[in-house]
Amino acid sequence: MDSTAFVTLNRQAGLLKEMETVANNIANMATDGYRKEGVIFSEFVVNTGQGDNSLSMAYANARMSNLDQGALVQTNGTFDFAIEGPGFFLVATAEGDRLTRAGSFTPSPDGLLVAPDGAALLDAGGAPVFVPADANRIALGADGTLSADGNPLAQIGLWEPADILAMTRAEGVRFDPGGPPIPTGEAKMLQGFIERSNVDPVSELTRMIEVQRAYELGQSFMDKEDERVHSAIRTIGQQ
Repeated sequence: MDSTAFVTLNRQAGLLKEMETVANNIANMATDGYRKEGVIFSEFVVNTGQGDNSLSMAYANARMSNLDQGALVQTNGTFDFAIEGPGFFLVATAEGDRLTRAGSFTPSPDGLLVAPDGAALLDAGGAPVFVPADANRIALGADGTLSADGNPLAQIGLWEPADILAMTRAEGVRFDPGGPPIPTGEAKMLQGFIERSNVDPVSELTRMIEVQRAYELGQSFMDKEDERVHSAIRTIGQQ
């Protein structure tokens, strides 16, 4: 395979990965706490020898998450919490502690505040948050202080990764912090609100069309290049 065809094929592979990422963003437009993704294209350069031109290839080998604030929607749910500003909730899962912006919780039978899949919400000290079953009024302060009937219960933790570059996307709308997370106090919490996905449907659909057209152009070039090679082979064979 000559370098022209190889470069085009490499580009097609990158566009396919970007299309998959955009499609996943669109599929999660209505997923609470979802953070849209993008593909990072890097350049791989090889020195082919002294006096020769270098070989440069594009490689879509990484994804990045957009951490911009999503829209806050009022639900009036007692255990619906949202973060206004940077930071994450911390929940305990079977795979380890995870960061998330999805703030819909419910009390479990044993009184722990848990996510829909049973992951326990953790407080500022890294312990599960407990709510008494006989509490009549649950209130959440802007600093994360959770109280029942005017009596403080716990302070819900507000966390961030120690190294943002080490944080990776985990299951669902959660992130693996890549190490012990650190507390942050640069945001405030709201009760009775849920943060929606930060995916912009219009921009994502526009990007999908752009990527699809670019892929189709690349495929057309590949088809023409294949025909050119076959034509050259037939011409040489007739000589």
